[in-house]
Amino acid sequence: MDEVERAARRVADTGRRVGEHLARTGPVRGRASSPDGAVTVVAAPGGAPQDVRVSPAALAMGPRALADEIVRVAAAASRDAAARAHRSLERVVDPATLRALTEIGFERGPDDDDFGSTYPLGPR
Repeated sequence: MDEVERAARRVADTGRRVGEHLARTGPVRGRASSPDGAVTVVAAPGGAPQDVRVSPAALAMGPRALADEIVRVAAAASRDAAARAHRSLERVVDPATLRALTEIGFERGPDDDDFGSTYPLGPR
């Protein structure tokens, strides 16, 4: 078996293990809320928000501030989803694949299940 065939087999085996793992665990989702709970977003790793919840009180922020808040919370939800995906997949993929996940922005993040529940306050 040549090197290309071995690499193709490794890719196929990894794909199979990941597929089986996701079939058992279900899809990976990240979640984040603004510190006051006015905006909550659920996202998949590397994807657009799948659910955006805005409290009635958030409407008092005004359109521009609310839009900015949704973008910030969505980014935090996406980071949370990527970290959850990384932690989940580290059980079934090899170290090289984990490094590749990190390189494309799917960093492991903390083990804390509340990671991403509120985004860190920073400059606005």
